[in-house]
Amino acid sequence: MTNPLEQINILLVDDHQLVIDGIKSMLANEKQYVVAAEANDGQHAVDIINNNPNQFQLVITDISMPAMSGVDLCKLIKQQYTEIKVLILSMYNNVTVVKEAVAAEADGYILKNTGKEEFLKAIHRISNGGTYFTQDILPILYNQFSKERKQAIETAILSQREKEILSLIVKEKTSDEIGQLLFISKKTVDNHRANILEKTNCKSTIGLVKYAIKNGFE
Repeated sequence: MTNPLEQINILLVDDHQLVIDGIKSMLANEKQYVVAAEANDGQHAVDIINNNPNQFQLVITDISMPAMSGVDLCKLIKQQYTEIKVLILSMYNNVTVVKEAVAAEADGYILKNTGKEEFLKAIHRISNGGTYFTQDILPILYNQFSKERKQAIETAILSQREKEILSLIVKEKTSDEIGQLLFISKKTVDNHRANILEKTNCKSTIGLVKYAIKNGFE
């Protein structure tokens, strides 16, 4: 989890300079978040990251771009630079696109008509180890994965406490927030989270979110 005072270096990726300039303007007074670089397509973003992979903690990317899409960029980052968080900012809210972003292990997905308050909430939550999917997106995920659940139910057995924690994870709560809600320490939450990852054969928080949705955790 990121220290609240730690600087978060951001790479902005969008083929519309107006969007990049708008995001930079929203972050102008947010001292914790620094736009360290910008790119106008996914391939350019990859080149920037490859040149200095330790520079960035968060990538904010559009989904539809020339050379390489935001989804493909996200996949590459998650394969090669697992510590970098990815927030997808898009105008699309259809099932296919959202599912592609989730499958790519994106840490968050918000729409381009999102206001400043929700945008800042999203990057804060993601920077602190959580996930953030805009409220317009969550029903799409629930409806789609509920249909798939009938065809692919996981068999892993979770304890009651693990089920409680998983239900809070799918609500995008961080380990600190879960600990406060359940009156247990963050370390205990992290231990349960590790056990849940092992039992469900998931590799990341977004993997747990997908598992929880598929299996009807609320």
